[in-house]
Amino acid sequence: MEANILHADLDAFYASVEQLLDPALRGKPIAVGGGVVLAASYEAKAFGVRGGMPGRRARELCPQLIFVGGHFKDYQRLGDAAIKVLGDFTPVVERISIDEAFADVAGCTHLFGSPAEIAGKIRRRVRAELGLPISVGVARTKHLAKIASQVAKPDGLVVVDPRHELEFLHHLPVELMWGVGPVTRERLAGIGVNTIGELAKTNSGALERLLGPAAGEKLNALAWNRDPRKLETQRRARSAGAQSALGRKPADEQVFVPALLHLADRVATRLRAKSRPGRTVTVRVRFADLRSVTRSVTLDQPISATAVLAEIAEALVRKVLIDHPHEKTISLLAIAVSHLEQHAGLQLELPLGLDDRRRPGTRKGAARWIADRAIDKIRDRFGWEAVGYASVALGLQRSVPDAFRELAEKEL
Repeated sequence: MEANILHADLDAFYASVEQLLDPALRGKPIAVGGGVVLAASYEAKAFGVRGGMPGRRARELCPQLIFVGGHFKDYQRLGDAAIKVLGDFTPVVERISIDEAFADVAGCTHLFGSPAEIAGKIRRRVRAELGLPISVGVARTKHLAKIASQVAKPDGLVVVDPRHELEFLHHLPVELMWGVGPVTRERLAGIGVNTIGELAKTNSGALERLLGPAAGEKLNALAWNRDPRKLETQRRARSAGAQSALGRKPADEQVFVPALLHLADRVATRLRAKSRPGRTVTVRVRFADLRSVTRSVTLDQPISATAVLAEIAEALVRKVLIDHPHEKTISLLAIAVSHLEQHAGLQLELPLGLDDRRRPGTRKGAARWIADRAIDKIRDRFGWEAVGYASVALGLQRSVPDAFRELAEKEL
């Protein structure tokens, strides 16, 4: 088989855009954000500055760090333009975020040359036309192409020969794998697994006991480069979610109630905009030690009202805290809605087993939904900040702008 799949990833995208817009910032350590680092340039990363880090800690690591506010419309414009360059070579493009995408070039090599040559042309065009660095990985599978693009950073190109895939893959650190975050990496390190090769040689049963059956089986397959996934050119999100990093806050309702309402507002607004309510509500609570706990409930009928979603999420979070009475600090909260359906309006009298205030089909529930739709219309015309829930405005200080969060949201 041929290595025909490309993974293109714009390097330090948000920071690179800021350096493009202001040449005086080029070559200097910069960070997008303020209270929290949203993104960092490679010059800042050399000092240990990372996205999601508190601004105070970032300044301690790099006293000469320059913070910039962020130009969100330019991020969207330039991200779209870079993905369009891929589309000029092949129609088989799967965009997975604002600054990265897969492309299958198997059907266009007779026009533009080998996959490696196409990757080189893409990189040169993005640099010449947009002024941005982009790294590209070329491989036989999606997973390996994404890893290759990470190895290629910054501003490089790596082509993985299908005859030497495992030789390339197995010496790499396990955190380069798709789905291995800090918590999973620590768990794997605890059993002596630090490289992808060590993961591949680990007993599958041990992995499943450590990470769960689904995650253990998936990571074992990827460690051997078994990845049958094809590109999805018309990819739509199967769920809608939002999360908020809180730092280290006490696990009491003065903290989590306004945070959950804000998250529910963001999620439910997206669901209503696409007329895609959902039936399963999931919350994730991360404690001070970075350990996360999730709880979910599946409803008889789909919901998209902000207050209803917030109250269901609140009940789930309270259950998490009851089940973990010794946890006194929360560092992150997240809400996700899945099992999305396509509905144009509100169905009445939904038997959700909730009180009248929360049941969407009752008179009070319908009034809430109507109020949400009125808020949506005001925001569409005057912007997100024009109207909202008072308890959010009074009780929650947002360190990450909503415009930045929206860039990461997938199309429903």
